[in-house]
This record gives sequence, structure tokens and C-alpha cells, in this order.
Amino acid sequence: MPTARLVFVNTRFSCLATFSESQAFKPLWKPKFVSRLAPEDRCHLNGLALEDGRVRYVTCCSTSDAVEGWRGGRQEGGVLVDIDSDAIIADGLSMPHSPRVVGNFIYYVESGRGALLRLDRASGKREDVTFCPGFARGLAFVEHYAIVTVSLPRSAAFDALAVAETMRARGAVPWRGLLIVDLRNGDIVEWLRLEGDVTALFDVAVITRVRCSRGIGPGAIEMGAVVRGE
Repeated sequence: MPTARLVFVNTRFSCLATFSESQAFKPLWKPKFVSRLAPEDRCHLNGLALEDGRVRYVTCCSTSDAVEGWRGGRQEGGVLVDIDSDAIIADGLSMPHSPRVVGNFIYYVESGRGALLRLDRASGKREDVTFCPGFARGLAFVEHYAIVTVSLPRSAAFDALAVAETMRARGAVPWRGLLIVDLRNGDIVEWLRLEGDVTALFDVAVITRVRCSRGIGPGAIEMGAVVRGE
């Protein structure tokens, strides 16, 4: 049986990587449109999807092969890439993030349009599931519900994206929090709106069979007991 290993997105070097005992990381895969590894954030490789425990798909904000070239592709330069074949299976995307495999579908968010989408892997058909009022990034599932995180814009570049124009047309403003989306009809059936110092959410996860969860910071006194298994 093959040994499991941790695989992570290395956005700065435009690749997928794992830990190395002698270097900062060990590269495993890069998109074919990136000519070499360099600390230049060329295509803004930002998300990965697993299938049966294996990395299968990634999202990139562009196919640029120049230092921070992805910034010029925010509007429609993004792609969804199949790792197995090195093929681009969806293009023309606006800042795609958080790909996830659910059955025969790939779900992902287009942050630049404020949309949750699904792609039928058999037909290649893409469709919007719902509109998200904010910078969408982060996706999880419970039964027939999707959980999407939205954040406040971080820079003036947000105003040039399609999501900003859509919000103006709908009389909406960006906010931060969680959206619970019914995948059967696209309705946002519940939400959690955050205020205060929190302005951005990067991902979301579902913890099952836990009644009273809590977060422990790395500097907390309780962290020692957790690490020791007490």
C-alpha cells in the first residue's frame, strides 16, 4: 500500500509540493504553461481538489509565465486543470478558487464574479449555482448543501471585477461570513454574518460528530496538553 503524504499548494512557486527534509519544500507538479519553478507567483495556483484521496484538479488565476503575471488575468484568465492529463478543462474563469469533487461534478467558486459553479465532468457543461455577495473563497459540503465563505475586498482592484458590478446592479454590498447554499435550487437558506475585526475568510471545513468544538491558538496554555494527548 502506498504511503500517504501531505501535498500542498505552493502559490509563490506555481506548483504542488510536499515537505522536504533538506529543502524548504519538494516540488511534485507544475502546470505545463509554467516554464520553470521560481518564487514569482506567475499563475497564482491557489486551490486543489482531491478524488479518492489523490490530488486531481487545481485552479489557477491565469496561465501566465511571468512574475505576478496573473494580476492581468483577473477578469477571465483563470483555468481549472486536470492533474492526470495536464489538460485545461475549463478556461475564461475570473479568479477561480476552492475546487471540490462531488460525484460527477466539480464545484468551485469564481471569486471575480461572486459565483458558485458546478461543472459536469461528463459533458463539460458549466452552470452557476448561486451568487455570493463578497469575495468568495472556501467551500465545503454537507449532504445537498454547500458552505461558502465570503470576505470583504482587500484592494481597489475589487471594483474592476464583475462581482462589484453585479452587486451594484443588485443593490448589494460585500460582507464577510458563511453562506449555506441548497444545491438543488441555488437558494441561500442560511448564513452567518461576521462583524468586527474579521475581514477575510480563506477556507471552511466541516467537523462531524463533534458537539462542542473549540479553537486553540498556538500560544495558548492548553496547546501543550493537546499535543501531548492529555
